Amino acid sequence: MSTLVDLSQVAAEANAELEDATAQEIFRWAADEFGSGLVVTSSLADTVMIHLAEQAAPGIDVIFLDTGYHFVETIGTRDAVQAVHNVNLITVTPEQTVPEQDATWGKDLFARAPDQCCALRKVAPLNRALEPYSAWATGVRRADSAARAKTPIVAWDARRRLIKIAPIARWSDDDVADYIEANSLMVNPLLEEGYPSIGCAPCTLKADLNDPRAGRWAGLAKTECGIHL
Repeated sequence: MSTLVDLSQVAAEANAELEDATAQEIFRWAADEFGSGLVVTSSLADTVMIHLAEQAAPGIDVIFLDTGYHFVETIGTRDAVQAVHNVNLITVTPEQTVPEQDATWGKDLFARAPDQCCALRKVAPLNRALEPYSAWATGVRRADSAARAKTPIVAWDARRRLIKIAPIARWSDDDVADYIEANSLMVNPLLEEGYPSIGCAPCTLKADLNDPRAGRWAGLAKTECGIHL
């Protein structure tokens, strides 16, 4: 797998072979295929991906993006994961602190130019953090939104030049809830307070469960931060 052509072919073949596989089987394939080159990203709304990952690859690297705008509950969930789960949780931060960004671009960039704010505080830091790896596993699901309805299980991420894996892409909301209950997993407390989709505090409102992402960037056409575009 030394060339980009090789990696894109691996992704295409694996996507076809793993479409009907369980999340556990997908994670085991990824761990066997990429070893320490595999990383997981988590927003810490819940710990489903972390629980799946640590079973397939104990001590696996997990990236958490600390944008500087998170709810205190999200940071608390991160700290609890570090204490409880067998993963190497890596907190990644933007190049500028919030006050530094305010000084450069003006206060509350998220309110005036949310795409730029996400690019600075999410997309760019993640791109840098993913550079040492050859594959990353994400918790994106087809049920999340219309924009994610065709999410492949395994894909070639040409922009970042690595393989992107979505082990729970086929899971419904009920599948997630059932897995959490069956394994007594911790979740972000905000999930029980009416926040079915959790992002940065200034850009996240409570939402109807029938449209969980309606609380993200409410009132704007924006529905994605840019990480998965």
